[in-house]
Amino acid sequence: MRPAPPQECSGARGRFPSRMRRNPFPAALLAGVLFLSTAVLSAELIIFEDGRVVKAAGYTLLRDELEIRLPGGGSYRVDLSRVDRIVDDEVVVDSVVVDDERLLEGGMTYDLTYKAGVRPLFGSEFDALIDREAKKQNIDASFVAALIRAESNFAPRAVSRKGARGLMQLMPATAKRLSVRKPFDPASNVRGGVQYLRELVDRYGQHPELVLAAYNAGEGAVATYGGVPPYRETIAYVNRILKWWQSADLAAVP
Repeated sequence: MRPAPPQECSGARGRFPSRMRRNPFPAALLAGVLFLSTAVLSAELIIFEDGRVVKAAGYTLLRDELEIRLPGGGSYRVDLSRVDRIVDDEVVVDSVVVDDERLLEGGMTYDLTYKAGVRPLFGSEFDALIDREAKKQNIDASFVAALIRAESNFAPRAVSRKGARGLMQLMPATAKRLSVRKPFDPASNVRGGVQYLRELVDRYGQHPELVLAAYNAGEGAVATYGGVPPYRETIAYVNRILKWWQSADLAAVP
C-alpha cells in the first residue's frame, strides 16, 4: 500500500518583528520577548533543498536515507542528500509581547567582521583553523567558535540524529553545495561552514540573530516569519550562541 503524499507546510500564524536589536547587545536580545497564548505542536519540519517543507510526525535516520513518518500514518524514504535541515518543536505564536521597545527601534547593528584582536572563544585545538578560515571570509572568529560549540562542542566526527556532520554540523545537501567532500575533516568542514556564514552575512547584513536563525532553521523560515522563526529549538540556539559571544570584544555600529 502506497503511503499518503507528504503534507506540506504553508506557513504559520503570527510573526516576529523583522529586526530584534538592543543596546547593550546580546544578553537579552531575544529574552526580551515574552511568548503568550502559544499553541505548541509536536512535530518536526523536514526542509528540502528545493525549499519544500514537510511536517512529519517523526523520522528515522537510515545511513544515507531518511524515513519520514507522516501525521496521518504511513511513511516514505528520501535520500538524505535532498534534506537541507530538520527543525524540531514548531511553535505557533498567537500573541507576541515585546518587553523592551528598543528591540523594535532598529537603531543598531553589530560588527561581524574579522578583527585580528578577537580570538576564537573556548581555547579549542581548532582555534588556528577557525581563525584562518574566519579571516579568509572576513567573519568574526569568536562568532564562528561560539557557533561550533553549539553545533558539535568541537567534536570533528559528530553526527546528529538528523544526519548533520562534523564540527559545523553540515547536512549532506549543504556540504555538497559547498563542495565539502570530507565532512569529518576539520579543515574541509570549517571551510564550508564559514563560507556558508559568509553567504548569510551577505544576505542579512550585520544582524547576528538573523544569521544564526538562518543557519539553524533555514533562510526560508526567516523569510516566512520576517525574522527569527518562533521555533523553540531555534530561539534557544540563537540565545545560547549570543550569550557566549558576549565574552568577545563586541563592536556596535550605528
